[in-house]
Amino acid sequence: MNEEPKTPEGEGVVVAAEPSGGAESRVVPLDVSGRSISVSVHGHGRCAVILGPGAGGTRQTAQLLRVAASLDPEGYTTILFNFPYQEVRRKFPDKADVCERTIAGVADYARTSLGVTRVVLGGRSMGGRMASQAAAHGLACDGLVFLAYPLHPPGEEQKLRDAHLSSIRVPMLFLQGTRDEFARLDLLKITVERLGSMAELALFEGADHSFKTPRGAAATSKQTEAAVMLHLARWLDERA
Repeated sequence: MNEEPKTPEGEGVVVAAEPSGGAESRVVPLDVSGRSISVSVHGHGRCAVILGPGAGGTRQTAQLLRVAASLDPEGYTTILFNFPYQEVRRKFPDKADVCERTIAGVADYARTSLGVTRVVLGGRSMGGRMASQAAAHGLACDGLVFLAYPLHPPGEEQKLRDAHLSSIRVPMLFLQGTRDEFARLDLLKITVERLGSMAELALFEGADHSFKTPRGAAATSKQTEAAVMLHLARWLDERA
């Protein structure tokens, strides 16, 4: 599924189980600028990893849940959230400023209510891009992680979404498949090279925008996703 479309504090706590044997997670309602959203909180570490979903997903996107389950709950508090339009199941994404305020609200909740001392922002596809825009516009964080950064719409390589990245002053990790239709490989490499030492690009051979690989590839889709999560965990451990 293409997750990046071409068109444009509550008090209740619900306990849910994480997939794949992970620790318990809490589902918490939040009010962000008058809009209600929900977040799931996984783990209880001092470093928050806040991940937004892609445009066509939600905080319950299976891959995001597997990422949350893969991170050490003693070291990290992984927070998954919905953007307002996803919470009410609307089809089209909120405006960028609404998405950015949502991310800022979740980061504030992590600091003030959960007491984390470090915050890493990011997400899948659009979720990661909105996090980068929020950081470029001044939202404080200690790093950014992109699970398939959408550098451009599929087949529209002239519409690059990279201008704001040079304004970011924290480490960035790009986790990307070499067959990602949202990021032509040569353009992605140029973009990351221009960012210098602040950015790291980890490529996964044959993987598409969802980190799926074709039949006969050197690594299966499951193996590729596991490699993505391992690289993410190592990168976080080096900076936590």
